[in-house]
Amino acid sequence: MNMTTVIDQAPPSPGEAFTLTARDGYVLSGTRFPAVGALRGRLVVAGATAVPQGFYRRFAQFASAQGYDTLIFDYRGVGQSSPPSLRGFRMDLLDWGRQDLAAAIDAMAGDDVPLYVVGHSYGGHGFGLAPNHGKVTGFYVFGTGAGWHGWMPRFERVRVLAMWRVVLPLLTWWKGYCPWRMLGLGEDLPTDVFRQWRHWCGFPHYFFDDPAMQGIEHSYAAVQTPIVAVNALDDAWASPTSRDAFVQAYCNAPLTRQDLDPTRIGGKVGHMGYFRPAAEPLWRDALSWFATLPPAGSTS
Repeated sequence: MNMTTVIDQAPPSPGEAFTLTARDGYVLSGTRFPAVGALRGRLVVAGATAVPQGFYRRFAQFASAQGYDTLIFDYRGVGQSSPPSLRGFRMDLLDWGRQDLAAAIDAMAGDDVPLYVVGHSYGGHGFGLAPNHGKVTGFYVFGTGAGWHGWMPRFERVRVLAMWRVVLPLLTWWKGYCPWRMLGLGEDLPTDVFRQWRHWCGFPHYFFDDPAMQGIEHSYAAVQTPIVAVNALDDAWASPTSRDAFVQAYCNAPLTRQDLDPTRIGGKVGHMGYFRPAAEPLWRDALSWFATLPPAGSTS
């Protein structure tokens, strides 16, 4: 398939409200962008921690214009999938992959065209947790990493440790949830998410190093979906070294690691630039790669 032929002149799709129900009954909010023209595939966006679905709208509109029926959504406890109050809201961070991403995969999978997943940061964690990853033909992830401060540049390391050890514990105790939005970092988070995330970021290989999580590596070893993991050289939160510390768990998947020179898309990427307007060349790369893959389960 020649992916140089694109439908750039089509107006951006406004998207359609889409409701997901996870296997445990939790209701999630999403937005679906139907394909423009011939349907080439379906696509789920697995977002980053505390990043609302709207941040990925521009990418979803782009993919829709290229013929991909695309779904963005909020994990439980985040954005439009939050309860009226996060105070006292209980959940398990692992459910974002095991339940929520799994629900999105179930909703979008079909026999007519392949299903793909594009991930960002946490999305690289969630994919290995989803029990139905075998329905996915290809997984393309930006900015995933192990989260450990030791993989970060010195200044960022100090800043992150101050947040983990002082600022966020105090604010979370005061509010009854993690007020991420107050710091201008994204959506507020349930207390359980903050505590688990902070705990696992204390290990060089995230939860794979946590003795209490022994056996979690098996779900990642079960993944055989082809993966491309792209990390910008200026991504202070998820450097290529941090990425490698995490994605080594996908030990049985065809895995391609790409180190992105930020000058390719304007000189600055960081941790969030993969889905900003200047990143359109990266989106083309992902869709072009998807077009080269045989359908999931194919022996060809």
